[in-house]
Amino acid sequence: MKFVRRSATALLILAAVSVASAAAQAKPKAKAGDPIVQDRPLSAWIADLGAAAPYTRVSAAYAVGSAGPAGKPAVPALIENLSNENGAVRYSSTLALGEIGPDAAAAVPALQNALDDRNDDVSQMAKKSLRLITGESTE
Repeated sequence: MKFVRRSATALLILAAVSVASAAAQAKPKAKAGDPIVQDRPLSAWIADLGAAAPYTRVSAAYAVGSAGPAGKPAVPALIENLSNENGAVRYSSTLALGEIGPDAAAAVPALQNALDDRNDDVSQMAKKSLRLITGESTE
């Protein structure tokens, strides 16, 4: 009887590992013209910028920022995140906008507001991002 239980348990573990492996290999499909950023379509990262979990938003902002100017389609979502209550979300979104560079010009008014952010790291990153976007010093 022990053999049957062990075999059944082993079979269940094998099935779970197989399902988990297949899920890990499944990648969202990119639409035509949708750049791939860190093995995912940019549109998937943009969707994550609106996730409920701050960690997901932060990860998405860093991924979008790593795309540089190709991250331009994410600018509206990044601007929205500048008013998020979580400082890490605001910081990572501010950084991403700077990495996008001049293509994130629509974010200049929101970044100017972020210069007065209650989080010093966010306000300093806003200053840097404004310089990267506009080419002008904020001082």
